[in-house]
Amino acid sequence: MNFRKIVPAHKTENVKYAIRDIIVLANEVAKSGRQMYYLNIGDPNIFDHATPATVVDATCKAIKENQNGYAPSSGIKQATDAIARDAEKKGITNILDIFVTTGASEAIEICLTALLNRGENFLMPTPGYPLYTAVQSKLELESNPYYLDEKNGWQPDIEDIKSKINDKTRAIVLINPNNPTGSVCKKETLLKIIDLALEHNLVIFADEIYDKLIFDGKELTSIAALNKDVSCITFSGLSKNFIAPGFRIGWGVVSGRQDVMSDYIEAINKLLRARVSANHPEQFAVQPALEGDQSHLHLMIKKLEDRRKIMIDAFEKINGIDLVSPEGAFYAFPSIDVEDDAHFCSELIKNTGVIVVPGSGFGQKPGSHHFRIVTLPQEEILRKAFELIGEFYLSYRK
Repeated sequence: MNFRKIVPAHKTENVKYAIRDIIVLANEVAKSGRQMYYLNIGDPNIFDHATPATVVDATCKAIKENQNGYAPSSGIKQATDAIARDAEKKGITNILDIFVTTGASEAIEICLTALLNRGENFLMPTPGYPLYTAVQSKLELESNPYYLDEKNGWQPDIEDIKSKINDKTRAIVLINPNNPTGSVCKKETLLKIIDLALEHNLVIFADEIYDKLIFDGKELTSIAALNKDVSCITFSGLSKNFIAPGFRIGWGVVSGRQDVMSDYIEAINKLLRARVSANHPEQFAVQPALEGDQSHLHLMIKKLEDRRKIMIDAFEKINGIDLVSPEGAFYAFPSIDVEDDAHFCSELIKNTGVIVVPGSGFGQKPGSHHFRIVTLPQEEILRKAFELIGEFYLSYRK
């Protein structure tokens, strides 16, 4: 019998997810018994952050009431109505459609799939969340990164965006607050992006999954709220703001002009129907999450602000590591004076047990080097981890 290897699709060759790929090495180091410091994955539940009781109770009630069958493909009405009201509070008044998905990641993938053909491209913020580049590879799209300007607080570089638009460009992704930098887009930046989208007939993918985790008493400006004509899909979900990543409940809010977006909306809904539905009982948590007690947000933001200060104070003492202070979410993206950030991060894990993700896993300007930190862990964990980073960095550079 002639056994031959099963050859995987070539579209998977460039699918990478550095946030979890780094765990392979971390698991090997952990086997040695070394104390590990997990500053790599943005899962609040593994630290001292808990899902609000109203969210848990609503889900348990739905399960007990046997809401365990298939849901409508676009989501239950109770959830989509609450999402609409929340979007309207943010100023998004020209809503065309709303759909609930298995996490915001499914919403993003469905919307990219429904829009782009092989060989086309979307403008991807760099640094940015690696889900987008993974989907890009799966759909056999052309890469088209645009850079965030570190010297300007990690704001999107408008001139770079202009230079990257071509006749195959269909959309522009905006991650706001940004993962991995924690930056928040200024209103004037958003208005310039809208102008470009309208001029070139681009769809804006507004990834606002951290929209309620904004620091220093500020609020996020949703890009879809600034112009009623621009074609936009705003993504969010329960995972980050409501500390329930395992629920896998996300959503998309489509806004813009009906005459422009109608065919695209139907294409999205074809894909939604084909995958049947998102998790059903968890959808009953959406309304109490968005409209119930929000006290957990105040507590979480206070913790994150305190932990940001610990991080800032620690890196101010380390010559060669520079940090743009994050304004939201729970990440930071320090620059580091090394030749290879992937090698630095691997050696850091082996020598200290501190797990951070190399900047190359998120994209960065050629010649620059960074690593991403998650600021979710308890203060004592962060203090020890930053101490170890500082000590190791000094020895690494010798």
